[in-house]
Amino acid sequence: MQIPRRKPLTANVAVLSVGLDTYWAQFPGLLEELRKKTDRFLEKLQKHSVNVTDFGMIDNSRKAYDTLPQILASDPDVLFVDMVTYATSATFAAIVRSVSCPVVLVALQPLEAMDYPNGTTFMQLCNDDLCSIPEFTGVAIRMGKPVADVIIGMLENDENADEAIGEWCRIAHVRHDLRKARIGYMGRVLDTMLDMQTDPTAVTAAFGGHAVPCEAEEIMEYFAGLAGDDPAVSAMSVRILDFFDTPDPKSDPLTMKLTPEDLETAARAAVALERFIEKKKLDGFAYYYESSAGSEMRKLVTNFIVGNSLLTGAGFPMCGEFDIKTCLAMLIFDRLEIGGSFAEFHPIDFARDSVLVGHDGPHHLNIADRRPVLRSLRKYHGKPGSGAGVEFNIKTGPITMLSIGVKEDGKFKFILAEGESMAGPIPPTGNTNTHGKFPPDVRTFLAKWCMEGPTHHFALGIGHHAKTVAKLAKSFGIEAVIVTE
Repeated sequence: MQIPRRKPLTANVAVLSVGLDTYWAQFPGLLEELRKKTDRFLEKLQKHSVNVTDFGMIDNSRKAYDTLPQILASDPDVLFVDMVTYATSATFAAIVRSVSCPVVLVALQPLEAMDYPNGTTFMQLCNDDLCSIPEFTGVAIRMGKPVADVIIGMLENDENADEAIGEWCRIAHVRHDLRKARIGYMGRVLDTMLDMQTDPTAVTAAFGGHAVPCEAEEIMEYFAGLAGDDPAVSAMSVRILDFFDTPDPKSDPLTMKLTPEDLETAARAAVALERFIEKKKLDGFAYYYESSAGSEMRKLVTNFIVGNSLLTGAGFPMCGEFDIKTCLAMLIFDRLEIGGSFAEFHPIDFARDSVLVGHDGPHHLNIADRRPVLRSLRKYHGKPGSGAGVEFNIKTGPITMLSIGVKEDGKFKFILAEGESMAGPIPPTGNTNTHGKFPPDVRTFLAKWCMEGPTHHFALGIGHHAKTVAKLAKSFGIEAVIVTE
């Protein structure tokens, strides 16, 4: 079962093509042929859930300056420059100097090779996509605004080029939401976990989004007004039971079969959360709150886990222990459509050369390898409260991890790793866990990871996407290191 996305993926993509106006009078029909190339490129972009604004042919410096205000007004998440033929860098310099989004040069040549015996200058100009790329990249570097990427390939039947275009559209999806995200935060860091302290101003400075202060009473307002027989609570209970398995306990004495009381509390909390985030117009939420023992507030704030997981699977990252940075990492992974579970390292399995990765709390249910499990827990270890806990493995196969650390100068740093999710038993403790295997071996990997200064939490996703996330980091001017390279 897949949880549908709360908000559709989207991004603003700008496209311009470049050429040399001198050619048009010299070679009648050339401009029309080049336009067909850009039309085909636009068709490729439309497959990737992006809003495309085409600024047409920029073939001299005057047009570059005249078009620049319109490009900036379109607020692009990525700007593609379609290198349809040779163009002087004056068609590009004013634009690359002024835009703040990643600029990607695209050279998609129509012919696999020129028809040499019948070659003409017209044919060459139709396939001169590469010619001015060194000129453009060199000028961009001189201006201190290097291009983000260069895609070189063929216009048709080129899987590598098409994948590179798709990758930048996925990066655009992340940038679109990250630049304007409203990440709610409530409470405090769990008893002085110093690595997780995050300055809300630093979030806006690095990514553009806004960290929104929230109060527990704002959620309690909804929770207190929901009785167990409320139609919304009943519907949420049915939804939970349809999605989760509720097996009998196994070895851990802290676990029980899901109780009706814990199901009702989880459903009330989930409905309250959904109403709260809708009112606050949030895109993510990081929290830790304890309240007084025995209070209704403690019952509420310690029973977000089931609602958290449903929301995270729907593209709304929820992060326990007040970890704003990992909430951002989870949002990044979700918008790349690779999951984004809240995870940390658990015991090492030296026999399998693996390490358990998981956490109590929110997980991205759409990357589970089987029907997720709910267990009632008599206590949450290391935290107050009791209630339902979520347990599952993620899908076997390639995985990627992202932890966002903070450097000595206060700047963020992306720490990335790629490995494999292995099939294997996990402890039946009501917490999510997966066997992660990383090169070259578990001891060396973990030592290298720890030495890079990560936050102890990270986002966990499926597939190998570290290089894509590193490109995203670079687009925000953030250092990124791939530990497993």
